[in-house]
Amino acid sequence: MTELIEVLWGRGREVATSPVSPSQLKVLFILEEEDGVNLRTVTDRLGSTPPSVSRLCDRLQAVGFVHRTPSPSSRRELRIWLTESGRSYLRDLRARREAELHSVIARMPPRKRAMLLEGLTAFQEAAGRMDSGTEQVDRPGFRTA
Repeated sequence: MTELIEVLWGRGREVATSPVSPSQLKVLFILEEEDGVNLRTVTDRLGSTPPSVSRLCDRLQAVGFVHRTPSPSSRRELRIWLTESGRSYLRDLRARREAELHSVIARMPPRKRAMLLEGLTAFQEAAGRMDSGTEQVDRPGFRTA
């Protein structure tokens, strides 16, 4: 399981060369889904505090990944927008992660790739049922039969 997470998160290579921290990356993902939200929305989505989120956005603005504008409905409220540079960074990040995943999967025997696909499909279906609230799931361990 640790190896999967390491592959998904770039085996630590991205941290040393990335212009953003993991927390800042979460902000970018939030803006990618909901561009132009206010600081309070980002704060709520992160489960953080307004001063912390403001500092995260300050740093993201300094590297050119976001910009802030006053809200048309309230002068005290700021809206946060993902810049084209921020979008480009996320596209490149995903491409690097996808290439790493493809590389690892290509080294797996075909039978194991099929098993992985079956397991991930089941995982996706179970997660979808949990999201829709249609199924109550026990919390089993990660033991396999």
